[in-house]
Amino acid sequence: MAFMIAQRAFIKVYLITMVEKHKGYGYQMLEDLRRDFKAYGYSPPQSEIYRALHELVQQGILYRTKQLKGSDPKVDFQEIVLYHFTAEGEEKAKLYKKQVKTDLDRCLGILNKAVKDNY
Repeated sequence: MAFMIAQRAFIKVYLITMVEKHKGYGYQMLEDLRRDFKAYGYSPPQSEIYRALHELVQQGILYRTKQLKGSDPKVDFQEIVLYHFTAEGEEKAKLYKKQVKTDLDRCLGILNKAVKDNY
């Protein structure tokens, strides 16, 4: 068992939650996470976001679709990749989040003890 939760597991939980809320595509997810964690001095690396998304696809939790970013195909040529749950993906995602929650609770306990004991 690791001392603290792995960065990719942490990111995957957030990505799953974003898909649950039907929020965006890879780059938008990256920007949202960077904005949300900026106050904490954490900026998720782009490579980790895309590796995590790729792993979620490989694990059969998510699948990808492509569409044009804008609403006018005559003007908007940028293609984006959207992520959705597979048929079994929602259940797999719930199980994954439950497992990570256990690790997060353990990490919180360790961190709270360290603060209490040393500060």
